Amino acid sequence: MDLAAGSDPPPTRISSVLGQKSEGLWSDRLSSCRVDVLRLSQAEAHRSRLRKRTNGGAEVALSLDRNTVLRDGAVLAWDEDGRTALVARVDLGEVMVIDFGSLLSESAEILLARSLQVGHALGNQHWPAVVSGRRVYVPVTLARDVMAAVVQTHGFDGISCSFAPGDEVARDLSPDDARMLFASAAPHRHDSFPGAVSEEPQ
Repeated sequence: MDLAAGSDPPPTRISSVLGQKSEGLWSDRLSSCRVDVLRLSQAEAHRSRLRKRTNGGAEVALSLDRNTVLRDGAVLAWDEDGRTALVARVDLGEVMVIDFGSLLSESAEILLARSLQVGHALGNQHWPAVVSGRRVYVPVTLARDVMAAVVQTHGFDGISCSFAPGDEVARDLSPDDARMLFASAAPHRHDSFPGAVSEEPQ
């Protein structure tokens, strides 16, 4: 694996994740080697096909299984001889968490009514949302106080609203739910500039 930038070398192709930088084996290896970083947005972390340049200038082509979700700290490549590693840095945005937990002891009618009311409020804002267990997750796309006010001003009894880091939330979601939540939060872009992401055909 040659991660050094050169005169248009072929891209480094990545087809699987080798591990996480926090794991014992990789934690030891990465502490004494050169690490190049592939920085990804929350939407990019859920794409199975894309090309992008690393912080070191090397071009990388991801070709992963469709259900693969890249987590922050994912080890993507390792060169034993050169003591060089490629690690993903995923910038997941914050998430608003709407918790229905205190309503679970109420009647089915109350739980259903509150669910429809919250869904209607979120739908009016055109906010994407993912339901997992007793919680509804909404990607933060506006100021915290603005988003919280949308829920609080409706006075939904039994509903709590809080905020959590995206990487923390992602650990509790299935790959499909995580992809839906974080990919929907990113704006669609049509920029063309050196190092821009290009998604390869599936």
